[in-house]
Amino acid sequence: MRFDELKEQMFSTPETWLLTGCAGFIGSNLLQFLLLHNQKVIGLDNFSTGKISNLEEVKNYVSIGQWENFNLIKGDIRSEETCKLALKGVDRVLHQAALGSVPRSLKDPLTTNQVNITGFLNMLNSSKDQQVKSFVYAASSSTYGDHPGLPKIEDKIGKPLSPYAVTKFVNEIYADVYQKSYGFSATGLRYFNVFGSRQDPDGAYAAVIPKWVSAIIGGEDIFINGDGETSRDFCYIENVVQANILASFASEDAKGEVYNVALGDRTTLNQLFQMLTEILKKHNVGYPKDIIFRDFRAGDVKHSQADISKAKNLLGYSPLFKIKEGLEQSMEWYLNND
Repeated sequence: MRFDELKEQMFSTPETWLLTGCAGFIGSNLLQFLLLHNQKVIGLDNFSTGKISNLEEVKNYVSIGQWENFNLIKGDIRSEETCKLALKGVDRVLHQAALGSVPRSLKDPLTTNQVNITGFLNMLNSSKDQQVKSFVYAASSSTYGDHPGLPKIEDKIGKPLSPYAVTKFVNEIYADVYQKSYGFSATGLRYFNVFGSRQDPDGAYAAVIPKWVSAIIGGEDIFINGDGETSRDFCYIENVVQANILASFASEDAKGEVYNVALGDRTTLNQLFQMLTEILKKHNVGYPKDIIFRDFRAGDVKHSQADISKAKNLLGYSPLFKIKEGLEQSMEWYLNND
């Protein structure tokens, strides 16, 4: 398997990586993988959504020597100077920093635009000037917008349904323009409903899985937007880590593309709830207080499922964890951090 070959290669030939959003959910999981494979990592985070506790967890997973390969810069991608400083001596970039969440973007579109577009452009342009070996960025399945087709195929998108979706689409446009205008390749990964350890269950913009687990553990009400038949392609974090590494070492003809990163399957919210309660039963955790159905959320799409054949064919992507396996892997973390 291509991924196994790359892991061996990374052990023998360490490089220097810039990881933006290193203290976030996805960023800290990428940081852990890179350090465990003896890479040197410069982490950039302004801690608007990232957490020091995520970095402390990573520190506990790696050796003292591996942790010494990590250099944290507390800074903001909206600053061009900060981006240039962070990129000194860097071989590869994993750009994860962004303001996520559709509801947040509807409430504050200006800040979402500043971080996700201006910040992205700062990183892209500075990385071009540095001539890094690879630039991989977090794109989003929200880019598919109102396109009704299933499964979602990379070259068939609709109109965006939220300011967040607009920003993520603009990232892809800029990446394409930079390849055509400057010969600099930036590879986008359209994430579909990522879940796993270190995903924050608190706050107004928490993702459904950690939020529901926390509610079930606490005996609180479960809220389902719509009738529960809304479906998503839930993707475990380890699959996302694999995709980022594969994209970073992609062949020249596979660089500069946009790829779906998902399981290639569909799970309804009702099915998800059933899975969670069954898994939690094994841990002697009971049912929630009540299930409350409420209005469908503005800016959301009804169904989402990815076609992952492009990532499989060009990157060698092969998701190792299905949703139930991912939930079982994550549950210990959720239970210990509730």
